[in-house]
Amino acid sequence: MTLPRLRVFPAISRNRDPKKYVGELMGVAQFADRNGFEGILLFEGNDVFVEPWAMAQHIMAETARSSPLIAVNPVYMHPFTAAKFVSSFAQLYGRKVYLNMITGTAVSDLQGLGDEQSHGDRYIRLGEFVALMRQLLSSPRPVTIEGRFYRASNLQLRPRLPAELMPEFLIAGQSEAAQRVARETGCIKMQMLPPDLDHGLDAPGMNFGIFARESRDEARRGAKARFRDNVDDRKLLALTVENSDSVWKRRLYEGQSGELQDNGYWLLPFLTFQADCPYLVGSYAEIGAKLKAFAAKGLTTIMLDMVADESEMQHVCKALAASGMF
Repeated sequence: MTLPRLRVFPAISRNRDPKKYVGELMGVAQFADRNGFEGILLFEGNDVFVEPWAMAQHIMAETARSSPLIAVNPVYMHPFTAAKFVSSFAQLYGRKVYLNMITGTAVSDLQGLGDEQSHGDRYIRLGEFVALMRQLLSSPRPVTIEGRFYRASNLQLRPRLPAELMPEFLIAGQSEAAQRVARETGCIKMQMLPPDLDHGLDAPGMNFGIFARESRDEARRGAKARFRDNVDDRKLLALTVENSDSVWKRRLYEGQSGELQDNGYWLLPFLTFQADCPYLVGSYAEIGAKLKAFAAKGLTTIMLDMVADESEMQHVCKALAASGMF
């Protein structure tokens, strides 16, 4: 059986310097465009330096085929506005985009914006957002809906979006509410790389980073040199967890070890606030074999944490190529 090609969306590791933000994003986006990645993940939030829709347009104007994965949070815009952006990009560049549907995790951000919905209600709103966007983009007739959070009366988006340019929606939340919305709306469900790499994969999408070298030992030494443990960075993560109602973030944070496991699973980059996910460390061949095993269990889509360094990204490409599906 021939396994389908993996769709990979790189995301740069945390960048706390606004002077380097756009340059690093563009460097990764152009590298991704040249090397067969689907697009690049663009974050959303009060602390993001450039609005992801603006960054997506900048990237699409400067690349040949990139389809950005844009984070969308209903707290920042109406579904009609998001649909207009998708339609506009389709007309400007003839490309589809992917949408990473989120509800926001920093409690202080939500309070600052005056959003007082419960965790569960924010996911109900997210489900209505996706449903209304889909109808606006695909319906040949005006749309009328009566939801808890969104109402529309004879609302129409012109022109109608061609089927091949319809966006795909992803949901990365790990709570029961997030899982329910993913099922009900047909979104691509994402999950974090599980510590037991042979079990625990129950979604078509996965979020993790890769640190790879020619040999296993070289990869492990290099990873420990790149991501160093630091007490201050661990405290910084602790503060963000306290200010979050994110289920996946708390699951990763609580009771987890920063030791590099024998199977290559490594949580230290997350625990030291240098990445938003676990890492997979190993030789090109080891990581390629693991990716192939994941794909055999249904993996199709990867959000891939990457260091914005050309040589480091080349190592990642070699690991992906070793899977035979990239």
